[in-house]
Amino acid sequence: MASNHKSSAARPVSRGGVGLTGRPPSGIRPLSGNIRVATAMPPGTARPGSRGGPIGTGGVLSSQIKVADRPVTQQGLTGMKTGMKGPQRQILDKSYYLGLLRSKISELTTEVSKLQKEIEMYNQENSVYLSYEKRAETLAVEIKEFQGQLADYNMLVDKLNTNTEMEEVMNDYNMLKAQNDRETQSMDVIFTERQAKEKQMRSVEEEIEQEKQAADDIIKNMSLENQVKYLEMKATNEKLLQELDTLQQQLDSQNMKKESMEAEIAHSQVKQEAVLLHEKLYELEYHRDQMIAEDKSIGSPMEEREKLLKQVKDDNQEIASMERQLTDIKEKINQFNEEIRQLDMDLEEHQDSTNYGWKIIEKNTESFKKQV
Repeated sequence: MASNHKSSAARPVSRGGVGLTGRPPSGIRPLSGNIRVATAMPPGTARPGSRGGPIGTGGVLSSQIKVADRPVTQQGLTGMKTGMKGPQRQILDKSYYLGLLRSKISELTTEVSKLQKEIEMYNQENSVYLSYEKRAETLAVEIKEFQGQLADYNMLVDKLNTNTEMEEVMNDYNMLKAQNDRETQSMDVIFTERQAKEKQMRSVEEEIEQEKQAADDIIKNMSLENQVKYLEMKATNEKLLQELDTLQQQLDSQNMKKESMEAEIAHSQVKQEAVLLHEKLYELEYHRDQMIAEDKSIGSPMEEREKLLKQVKDDNQEIASMERQLTDIKEKINQFNEEIRQLDMDLEEHQDSTNYGWKIIEKNTESFKKQV
């Protein structure tokens, strides 16, 4: 009974590749022509399908059966587990791969057609969406216009319900009309300014392009060494700008962190006291460092005495030179004062002689007038 349930892969096969039933298994047909298939087994090999050893290279089965493939259990030997059930092809020839390739091609064709249909559907939906979007924009403009008209009508109805006089309505109308005229004029001015600014921007852009072109021409006319130096400096500049941007971002983040910490400290008395103590500690440490530096700079008493004597000598020399300069300056001042006094005397004598001359001229003039 056990032999009746075995698969066709485990049936005994003769050396010629023909089963016991006299019919070649599926997928194993004799080759056309006079080509003969080698069916002999190399010496020292066992019968195909038995435990004696591996199957020959010219056999039907392409796999090797090992003892380890048939594990022993408490009930005895079990059958070797097979990956697939039923009769299978034993040789994967050209027709098998062609069939497999055709099946894959058909699957790819089906998938491509499916994707193409999805793309067409998406394009249709997209075109419909764009048309709906344009229609929605148009309807939104119309809705705004209708809302404005509705607000006007509602205001008119309110005026009618409250028995407002026609003169008051006309006053409101005139006021709104004047306001609209002012806003229209303001919009015209803004539009004119915008056009002027845009024109100015275009002119500035043209100037920038001209400057760039001039710079490019200058670079082209440079020597090779200067061009290499310019490119290196340009790369360095770009690198420094990137570093500057990075450092600026870090500075901004640190400033934000500082502001948040200051706000947090402002709401906490304990943290404020801690900040004051930290500042005091920093000042004490700075004073300590200064004292340590002064202590290190101070030498022995003899060195300090020599230093002070040298400083006194230098000061005395400087004082003596300053006294000499002061004496010279005093002498020059006295000399200048004497010259000024002499000039004053000369000026007084000159003024006296001038006054005497004018008196004689006036006397002669009066006598001449009397004679006339």
